[in-house]
Amino acid sequence: MSIKWSAVKVSGAMDEVECQVTLADDFIAQAKVKAEEARKIANLPQYMDTRLISLIGQLERMERVKLAIESVRNNIPQEALEEERRLASYGSQQSIL
Repeated sequence: MSIKWSAVKVSGAMDEVECQVTLADDFIAQAKVKAEEARKIANLPQYMDTRLISLIGQLERMERVKLAIESVRNNIPQEALEEERRLASYGSQQSIL
């Protein structure tokens, strides 16, 4: 299957995106813990608790980012990726034509 875009470049970009998301994981987890602690503040009004619950929900949605990365990877045609890697292993040459 021939495609006009670079499957290798898209795959590499997803590796880089995943690396950045992985770096953020600990920070997101810490932010979630701090937001949960804020919910335990004495005499916290319900409207503030509601907003904190919403914030925690947004932080938990970061898992969807990982699923989106996986979705991109799953949609890269494996045959094209393998072919592009195979051709790259020969090196690059200028066309005589």
